[in-house]
Amino acid sequence: MVGVRLMLTVASFVLSVTCAIADPFPTRPVHILVPYAAGGAVDVLARTIGQALSKAWGRLPVVENRPGAGGIVASEVLTQSSPDGYTLILVASGHPLNQFIYPTLPYDTFKGFTAISEVASSPLAIVVAQDSPTKSLGDILAAARAKPGLLSYGMSGNGTSAHLAGELLNYMAHVQITSIPYKGGAPALTAVLSGEIPMSINPMSEVIGQIEGGTVRAVAVTTAQRSEVLPDVPTVAESGVPGYDTAVWWGFLGPAGMPADLTTKIHDDLVSALRDPSVIAYLKKTGSAPVGSSPQEFDAAMHAEAAKWGPVIKAANIKAE
Repeated sequence: MVGVRLMLTVASFVLSVTCAIADPFPTRPVHILVPYAAGGAVDVLARTIGQALSKAWGRLPVVENRPGAGGIVASEVLTQSSPDGYTLILVASGHPLNQFIYPTLPYDTFKGFTAISEVASSPLAIVVAQDSPTKSLGDILAAARAKPGLLSYGMSGNGTSAHLAGELLNYMAHVQITSIPYKGGAPALTAVLSGEIPMSINPMSEVIGQIEGGTVRAVAVTTAQRSEVLPDVPTVAESGVPGYDTAVWWGFLGPAGMPADLTTKIHDDLVSALRDPSVIAYLKKTGSAPVGSSPQEFDAAMHAEAAKWGPVIKAANIKAE
């Protein structure tokens, strides 16, 4: 009888210690690294999701802006962090492609990270000025084939999603439309409106306000399916380039070596945050859609992006500025 009591006492002690150690995550603020400046699309998305996460976590995540080198600066900081879930990063679609654009990276693109979830994606739009005589992407492709290299498009910098979308169009349509880099999507749109360039390619979040305001007109969207916010605008694939499909996306990563149960916990909390009315409203406003993929799905998607874009980047000779 004494032995049974002793065993029960020891078991109770072990259980109490285990519960004390296994405190619910998080017990302190989580830091979310954003590889871009404050006020941009990725920053606003991180803060919007962070507000929703705070309802489950009981505390607001700390958003840290670490811009530089196409996201490499922030990504390197993450890889040097403890894999305890208290430092995460919200990356954009350029993350798995930097290995092709920069001569060296201070980390391994895949082994240096733990994939958690792709949280949202958005088409890009090919736009012209409202009074442009160009009525369709077919018009653009015909002009590009008639005079190779003379037609140009504006985009928000070398290696950005807009640049890659343009080069994929060149690659798949067998045309040569010259890319003109600007210091952001807004200056590219200004150049379209002034007549400096005939068109630009922009993530939907950058251009939806101008489209709805009637200053520019979308001739095509870049995803395989039409955009819910622009249902009357055809896709590039519908406009003469079968199989064309690209989007800008955003996803959360942690450092390499995060425990599977912790990764699952953060993934599940992110999926719940994507159902928050404030997040749904923000994504709808910017022409984006929630995703919430599993860690395995997100990891596979990034590998697929690298396989898809590697040949395009090489063919276009895209290098870091």
